[in-house]
Amino acid sequence: QVQLVESGGGLVQPGGSLRLSCAASGRIFSFNTMGWYRQAPGKERELVATIGSGSSANYADFVKGRFTISRDNAKKSVYLQMNSLKPEDTAVYYCKMGVITTDFYDMEYWGKGTLVTVSS
Repeated sequence: QVQLVESGGGLVQPGGSLRLSCAASGRIFSFNTMGWYRQAPGKERELVATIGSGSSANYADFVKGRFTISRDNAKKSVYLQMNSLKPEDTAVYYCKMGVITTDFYDMEYWGKGTLVTVSS
């Protein structure tokens, strides 16, 4: 089994910054693509950013220039630096990791989410 735990969410004023972290544990051999998604109240979950095993990153248009995704395979972690936050960024943020398990299964896992609230 593999578990993902997000941290770093909270309440921040518009224009502020937060850094989200997601740490994996369990029977992990290696990682594939990692990503962050979000789900606002009453809306569907949407992609925020992904980062490949070679550290190539892709971003949704609504976060380009404001958010930065990074990863540290040695720490089994993915991060999301969020700057210039807007009220519309308010959502539960989820991490997802592609994992090759120690049994050599190619799996995808989700964290349980961390709430980000942008409000004055």
